[in-house]
Amino acid sequence: MGLALLVSGCAGFISRSEAKEIAEINVSSPDLREGEPLPREYGCSGRQGSPPLRWSSEPLPEAKSTAIVVDSHSSSESAVQWVLYNIPATTTELGPGASESPPEGSAQARATSGKVGYQPPCDESLSYRFTVYTLQGRVEAAQGAPLSVVLKEIADKTIARGRLTAVNIE
Repeated sequence: MGLALLVSGCAGFISRSEAKEIAEINVSSPDLREGEPLPREYGCSGRQGSPPLRWSSEPLPEAKSTAIVVDSHSSSESAVQWVLYNIPATTTELGPGASESPPEGSAQARATSGKVGYQPPCDESLSYRFTVYTLQGRVEAAQGAPLSVVLKEIADKTIARGRLTAVNIE
């Protein structure tokens, strides 16, 4: 339950009394378009790995790191395909296949499948969300940490958020 709420916007871990203003991040990609299908090469039948992503926001002096969560969702199911965290706060883009060669100092959590790294989506009927979070601290979890632990820390430290959603797979 908490996982689905976090991935839908961190709301599950923040009570009304703890709610804080979350700045907006603009998320884009040279290969993905909002509301368009995910290119097949970034799905399980392709060979590209994770797609390139770019992001920007207003200057946030308290920003200490960035995290990316890729998840799928429908009315009946949800899954996390990738979590990359502790990306240096000065990084504003990742090239294709970043899961194979992540930024220095960053780490990846286990996806819903139990594997570490980008798990290419396979279900052509789902939407895939690429959410970028700016964090006011680093996630204190080791590479391959359980998904619930990493997502809770991301939720607790989020000061900005943005998303790019691909609908279905080409």
